[in-house]
Amino acid sequence: MRYTTLLFDLDHTLFDFDTSEAVAFSSALATAGVDIENGYHDLFASINKALWVRVEAGELTANDVRVVRFEDLFEQTGIDADARAIADDYITGLGAHGDLYPGARELLEELSSEVTLALVSNGIGEVVSDKVARLDLEGYFDAIVVSGEIGVAKPHTGFFDIAFDRLDHPDKAMTLMIGDNLGSDIRGGINYGIDTCWYAPSSAEASVTPTYRVERLSEIPAVARG
Repeated sequence: MRYTTLLFDLDHTLFDFDTSEAVAFSSALATAGVDIENGYHDLFASINKALWVRVEAGELTANDVRVVRFEDLFEQTGIDADARAIADDYITGLGAHGDLYPGARELLEELSSEVTLALVSNGIGEVVSDKVARLDLEGYFDAIVVSGEIGVAKPHTGFFDIAFDRLDHPDKAMTLMIGDNLGSDIRGGINYGIDTCWYAPSSAEASVTPTYRVERLSEIPAVARG
């Protein structure tokens, strides 16, 4: 094997976050009696994305985002609802809905028998824990590191320090970071001095240069084996 340790991002890499998120958002607002036919989701997605950029920049923590995104949405739209209660319902929904991308489980089954795997996620702890438990993922990974539980997010080196510590300090030259996000996953890996694999099923342009780029999950074993 070219690489003996693989760090996998979760959302948008292994897990279909978009489907999970859409259901969670609609359900949370509907439960609170908010009409969801007014285009709120696009605005919420924009607010949420901007807040997670601030998490990556170290200006906020993952847990800060939990309620602030709904407070911002309600302020901008005039929705009269309890932001904290809706945030709690939304968090529950994120963990309860959605599935792995086709081929993701087979990928993990194949690679976990050959190399050390870690799940490294910028997310809220209980959401990731609920997904891992519901989808029975824990057995594939030697470590699971979540920014909301450790107080530091990708791409910061402190996040990778904790991941490497939990993996008993693997050789950086034989470690590969795999993810969809150029900012957190690819920039994070580059900053830490490890090779990177950008999972990019679309034709998006790269603002940083990964070591590898794949369009399909099925390409990753060949990259890992070299």
